[in-house]
Amino acid sequence: MTREGFDKKLGDLQDEVLVLGSMVDKAIDRSIEALKKRDMEEARSIIADDVAINHKRFDIEEQALLLIATQQPMARDLRFIAAVLSIITDLERMADHAEGNAKITLMLGDEPPLKPLIDIPRMALKAREMLRRALDALVDRDAEAAKQIACEDDEIDGLYDQVYRELLTFMIQDPHTITRATHLLWAAHNLERIGDRVTNICERVVFTVTGRMEEMNVSTY
Repeated sequence: MTREGFDKKLGDLQDEVLVLGSMVDKAIDRSIEALKKRDMEEARSIIADDVAINHKRFDIEEQALLLIATQQPMARDLRFIAAVLSIITDLERMADHAEGNAKITLMLGDEPPLKPLIDIPRMALKAREMLRRALDALVDRDAEAAKQIACEDDEIDGLYDQVYRELLTFMIQDPHTITRATHLLWAAHNLERIGDRVTNICERVVFTVTGRMEEMNVSTY
């Protein structure tokens, strides 16, 4: 295969990663909307649609491994393909967290809302924004942008801590709220994990560009 042909294959691989990223972004958005509206039908649809995300991930993995096996890429090209294999795993796990939140909607069922959802949707919005920018950084091979995005995960962690404290207060004041509060805490935790996985993607962007693995936004406690 010529260099031009190989570059096209790499471009196609990148495009497929972006498609998967878009699917995951929509799954996160839909799962939070379903949670806010207690939309059981939508929650079941999100759970069913996770199969398509899993299949897309496996297709991309097969495509990447085929390039390694048949083209013997060197240096930066190999780093990019290796990064893709890691990134698609994180994307698929993010979709699992979105699916988890859809399942929480089903668990809550017709229970009366514990409180208006404010910080949990804010967590989702920030996570989705970070995800889109992280994938842009991959396309642009922008290591500095990736590092900045990883630092912003602190915002999601801060919101999670706020949700945790608020829900804990509900549980202490009224034990009858424990089940509903626990379910919402699980939903917030799923979003906190999505933020962590965006950080993983940022680390792979930096690796692609620099050849160095750097652990980012490491907790000091």
